[in-house]
Amino acid sequence: MKPPPAGWPRISSSLFYDDAAAAIDWLVRAFDFRVRLRIEGEGGRIEHSELTYGDGLIMVGEAGGKASRPVPLPCVSPRAVGDRLTQALCVCVDDADAHCARARAAGAIIAEEPTTHDYGDDYWSDRNYRAIDLEGHHWWFMQRVRDQAPRAG
Repeated sequence: MKPPPAGWPRISSSLFYDDAAAAIDWLVRAFDFRVRLRIEGEGGRIEHSELTYGDGLIMVGEAGGKASRPVPLPCVSPRAVGDRLTQALCVCVDDADAHCARARAAGAIIAEEPTTHDYGDDYWSDRNYRAIDLEGHHWWFMQRVRDQAPRAG
Protein backbone atom coordinates (compact mmCIF):
# COMPACT_ATOMS: atom_id res chain seq x y z
CA MET A 1 0.00 0.00 0.00
CA LYS A 2 1.43 3.40 -0.98
CA PRO A 3 1.66 6.03 1.76
CA PRO A 4 -0.89 8.87 1.76
CA PRO A 5 0.22 12.35 0.63
CA ALA A 6 2.56 14.12 3.05
CA GLY A 7 0.66 15.63 5.95
CA TRP A 8 -2.45 13.53 5.39
CA PRO A 9 -3.61 10.58 7.50
CA ARG A 10 -4.77 7.44 5.75
CA ILE A 11 -8.39 8.24 6.65
CA SER A 12 -9.99 11.58 7.45
CA SER A 13 -13.55 12.68 7.94
CA SER A 14 -15.63 15.66 6.85
CA LEU A 15 -18.17 17.33 9.09
CA PHE A 16 -20.84 19.73 7.93
CA TYR A 17 -22.34 22.63 9.86
CA ASP A 18 -24.99 25.23 9.08
CA ASP A 19 -22.44 27.83 10.25
CA ALA A 20 -19.07 26.26 9.51
CA ALA A 21 -17.11 29.45 10.32
CA ALA A 22 -18.53 29.54 13.86
CA ALA A 23 -18.01 25.78 14.19
CA ILE A 24 -14.32 26.04 13.25
CA ASP A 25 -13.74 28.79 15.81
CA TRP A 26 -15.59 26.75 18.46
CA LEU A 27 -13.74 23.49 17.68
CA VAL A 28 -10.44 25.32 18.15
CA ARG A 29 -11.58 26.83 21.45
CA ALA A 30 -13.39 23.81 22.88
CA PHE A 31 -11.44 20.81 21.60
CA ASP A 32 -8.00 22.34 20.89
CA PHE A 33 -8.01 21.73 17.12
CA ARG A 34 -5.62 23.77 14.95
CA VAL A 35 -6.66 25.36 11.66
CA ARG A 36 -4.35 24.19 8.89
CA LEU A 37 -6.39 25.58 6.00
CA ARG A 38 -9.52 27.73 5.81
CA ILE A 39 -10.95 28.69 2.42
CA GLU A 40 -13.77 31.20 2.52
CA GLY A 41 -16.03 31.92 -0.41
CA GLU A 42 -18.70 34.49 -1.03
CA GLY A 43 -20.16 35.99 2.13
CA GLY A 44 -17.63 34.18 4.35
CA ARG A 45 -19.03 30.74 3.44
CA ILE A 46 -16.52 28.02 4.31
CA GLU A 47 -15.79 26.20 1.05
CA HIS A 48 -13.13 23.94 2.57
CA SER A 49 -11.13 23.71 5.76
CA GLU A 50 -8.64 21.38 7.36
CA LEU A 51 -8.34 21.14 11.13
CA THR A 52 -5.68 19.06 12.84
CA TYR A 53 -5.31 17.48 16.24
CA GLY A 54 -1.87 15.97 16.53
CA ASP A 55 -1.50 13.81 13.43
CA GLY A 56 -5.28 13.60 12.91
CA LEU A 57 -7.21 15.66 10.37
CA ILE A 58 -10.84 16.58 9.84
CA MET A 59 -12.39 18.76 7.21
CA VAL A 60 -15.20 21.14 8.14
CA GLY A 61 -17.55 22.68 5.59
CA GLU A 62 -20.90 24.30 5.12
CA ALA A 63 -23.97 22.12 4.93
CA GLY A 64 -24.76 21.54 1.27
CA GLY A 65 -21.11 21.24 0.30
CA LYS A 66 -19.02 23.44 -1.96
CA ALA A 67 -21.08 26.21 -3.56
CA SER A 68 -19.51 25.69 -7.01
CA ARG A 69 -20.62 22.04 -7.32
CA PRO A 70 -23.19 21.58 -10.10
CA VAL A 71 -25.09 19.17 -7.85
CA PRO A 72 -24.80 20.08 -4.16
CA LEU A 73 -23.71 17.36 -1.76
CA PRO A 74 -26.60 16.11 0.37
CA CYS A 75 -24.76 16.95 3.60
CA VAL A 76 -26.43 18.56 6.59
CA SER A 77 -25.78 19.42 10.19
CA PRO A 78 -27.23 16.93 12.72
CA ARG A 79 -29.60 19.64 13.94
CA ALA A 80 -31.17 19.74 10.46
CA VAL A 81 -32.25 16.09 10.81
CA GLY A 82 -33.57 15.99 14.36
CA ASP A 83 -30.09 15.54 15.92
CA ARG A 84 -29.67 12.13 14.27
CA LEU A 85 -26.15 11.00 13.41
CA THR A 86 -24.55 9.04 10.64
CA GLN A 87 -21.10 9.21 12.21
CA ALA A 88 -19.36 9.97 15.47
CA LEU A 89 -15.71 10.78 15.94
CA CYS A 90 -13.13 9.41 18.36
CA VAL A 91 -10.04 11.44 19.19
CA CYS A 92 -7.13 10.22 21.31
CA VAL A 93 -6.08 12.79 23.91
CA ASP A 94 -3.36 12.87 26.56
CA ASP A 95 -5.65 13.76 29.50
CA ALA A 96 -9.38 13.07 29.14
CA ASP A 97 -10.30 14.92 32.34
CA ALA A 98 -8.45 18.12 31.42
CA HIS A 99 -9.78 17.94 27.86
CA CYS A 100 -13.32 17.50 29.19
CA ALA A 101 -12.93 20.53 31.46
CA ARG A 102 -11.81 22.65 28.50
CA ALA A 103 -14.73 21.43 26.36
CA ARG A 104 -17.25 22.06 29.15
CA ALA A 105 -15.89 25.60 29.71
CA ALA A 106 -16.41 26.33 26.00
CA GLY A 107 -20.04 25.18 26.16
CA ALA A 108 -19.85 21.56 24.98
CA ILE A 109 -22.63 19.33 26.24
CA ILE A 110 -20.97 16.52 28.16
CA ALA A 111 -23.20 13.53 27.40
CA GLU A 112 -20.97 11.06 29.25
CA GLU A 113 -18.57 12.15 31.97
CA PRO A 114 -14.97 10.88 31.92
CA THR A 115 -15.04 7.22 32.90
CA THR A 116 -12.40 4.51 32.90
CA HIS A 117 -13.26 1.34 31.00
CA ASP A 118 -11.08 -1.70 31.70
CA TYR A 119 -11.48 -4.42 29.10
CA GLY A 120 -9.39 -6.99 30.98
CA ASP A 121 -5.78 -8.10 30.98
CA ASP A 122 -5.99 -9.44 27.43
CA TYR A 123 -7.05 -6.03 26.14
CA TRP A 124 -6.57 -2.47 27.40
CA SER A 125 -8.03 0.24 29.58
CA ASP A 126 -9.24 3.67 28.39
CA ARG A 127 -10.59 6.77 30.06
CA ASN A 128 -13.05 8.55 27.82
CA TYR A 129 -15.93 10.96 27.66
CA ARG A 130 -18.56 11.95 25.09
CA ALA A 131 -19.25 15.54 24.13
CA ILE A 132 -21.84 17.08 21.82
CA ASP A 133 -20.79 20.14 19.86
CA LEU A 134 -22.74 23.29 19.06
CA GLU A 135 -24.64 21.69 16.14
CA GLY A 136 -25.09 18.18 17.51
CA HIS A 137 -22.07 16.16 16.33
CA HIS A 138 -21.01 13.59 18.94
CA TRP A 139 -17.34 13.23 19.85
CA TRP A 140 -15.58 10.63 21.99
CA PHE A 141 -12.28 11.69 23.52
CA MET A 142 -10.18 8.77 24.70
CA GLN A 143 -7.06 8.49 26.83
CA ARG A 144 -5.29 5.11 26.91
CA VAL A 145 -4.47 4.36 30.54
CA ARG A 146 -3.21 0.79 30.12
CA ASP A 147 -2.05 -1.00 27.00
CA GLN A 148 -2.87 -4.56 26.06
CA ALA A 149 -0.72 -7.09 27.87
CA PRO A 150 1.92 -8.70 25.66
CA ARG A 151 0.84 -12.05 24.29
CA ALA A 152 2.86 -15.09 25.29
CA GLY A 153 4.27 -16.90 22.42
